[in-house]
Amino acid sequence: MQSKGSSTRFTGMGIRSRMSTLLLSMFAAFASLYVAGRLWQDAENRVYLAKELDRITGQEKFVMSVDDSWKILECRERQKTLSGLEMELAAARQEGFVSKHLSETNRTPKKRPLVVIGILTGFARKSNRDAIRKAWMGTGVTLKRMEEQKGVIIRFVIGRSSNRGDSLDRSIDSENKQNNDIFILEKHVEAPEELPNKTKLFFAHASENWDADYYAKINDDVYVNIDAFRNTLAAHLDKPRVYIGCMKSGEVFSEEGQRWYEPDWWKFGDGKNYFRHASGEMFVVSQALAKFISINRSILRAYAHDDVSVGSWFIGVDAKHIDERKFCCSSWSSGAICSGV
Repeated sequence: MQSKGSSTRFTGMGIRSRMSTLLLSMFAAFASLYVAGRLWQDAENRVYLAKELDRITGQEKFVMSVDDSWKILECRERQKTLSGLEMELAAARQEGFVSKHLSETNRTPKKRPLVVIGILTGFARKSNRDAIRKAWMGTGVTLKRMEEQKGVIIRFVIGRSSNRGDSLDRSIDSENKQNNDIFILEKHVEAPEELPNKTKLFFAHASENWDADYYAKINDDVYVNIDAFRNTLAAHLDKPRVYIGCMKSGEVFSEEGQRWYEPDWWKFGDGKNYFRHASGEMFVVSQALAKFISINRSILRAYAHDDVSVGSWFIGVDAKHIDERKFCCSSWSSGAICSGV
């Protein structure tokens, strides 16, 4: 039989035990609420940051500053590097955590192309394309060797017919199947007045498809000395943002019906003179400027002529304009690397 003091002592211990259990339960509940709240807040932050990234990278249209464009270019390059590392890590895990780099140490790294040349052409210009293939571009093995040994990628550039899938489209598809040297802009409809937009889409898509130092636009009636062209470009590799061409200016034609009529003539001031820009037969932009065009393609204004349009895009950009007289293709003058026919 237990004494009264002993009974009271056991009762007190039971009460303290129940209070401890209650306090622990309350602490666990508060901790759970705190952790859940933090997780909810982190989730909201991630959603917010994702929306901000979508907004900045152009999934929602807005006016972007030049500084923002350069920052996005850097972010995209880092994102590509990170994606590549993630893919390598996944492959390594499947192979038992063996680094791929150990087996590739003695391999020669793939060399970045020096330049991607886009020869803008049209449906009725097959004779011009054949003449260029024979004169300086080459076909088949010759074209492939130029890419691998000289770092020069050359493609004819054309859009689609307004009657999608008609004989014009089928003819281009057949020619490309035979030569594999045509870069088709699937979302561009061929029309003379659409040449500025065609040039813009070439630079945008070329910079997305090929990681080159330069991107060049050439007309399909221009002949080029490839070796001299490569040497000229190589001399400017130390400059990050270059716009190279036979720089010119000239009168803005304001009367409708004139050959070089400019509907937006009034934007060029009372003097009616174009700003300095590269002649349209042949000009080159560096990778950073090509990607700038790609990112901002939806808001870059196109004027009546492609050379004026491209020149206008770089007026407010920290780009180096290089007046290269060797790019003046009017004749084979001394030192010229091109000729218009």
